[in-house]
Amino acid sequence: MSLKTSIILCTYNEVNYIKNTISELERNVPNLELVIVDDLSTDGTIEVLKELNLQNKYKIIFRKRSRGLASAFVRGITETTGDQIGWLDTNMSELAPRFLEMSDEIKKKNDIIILSRYVDGGGDKRNLIRALCSKYFNLFCRLVLTFKVKDFTSSIFLMKREIMDEVTFLGYGHGEFFIEFLYKVYKKGFVIKEIPY
Repeated sequence: MSLKTSIILCTYNEVNYIKNTISELERNVPNLELVIVDDLSTDGTIEVLKELNLQNKYKIIFRKRSRGLASAFVRGITETTGDQIGWLDTNMSELAPRFLEMSDEIKKKNDIIILSRYVDGGGDKRNLIRALCSKYFNLFCRLVLTFKVKDFTSSIFLMKREIMDEVTFLGYGHGEFFIEFLYKVYKKGFVIKEIPY
């Protein structure tokens, strides 16, 4: 049997994406454990999740007081039981098939795989201003933190569960929690590999 893969989805007003993203993950990730953390969506996301009747199949947490991506992610990660743990932005369902490739890369003695826009073969298709700001911010992170990760802000990853025995996510902020996490992973000597998207 394949390794159990836990994927965390953090949702807030994702009614236009949630069904398709769940469907793509189910189709592309064998032995899937899905953990969904919703921050009290007001657009119908909660109703869609209830309509799909996923409570008996996956873990769904409806948060009423806490808000924010980092704390939602930390809550989700505490609910996972998989051998591998990953995260996908709910509006990026087209990347769900990449988890098979990421899992294969973990089997090659890597500890964490990051989908990266800034390695050969990757690219940022957002508008020019956003793409440039992101590229220069990532360059700044690389210079300050002095290690070779090129895309600190993608946040789309798959990792071995063992990393959680030595490194924890801090539940504050938006995307900066992932930068801090990657730095700690690097300092502990885990093998980080970026693959293009």
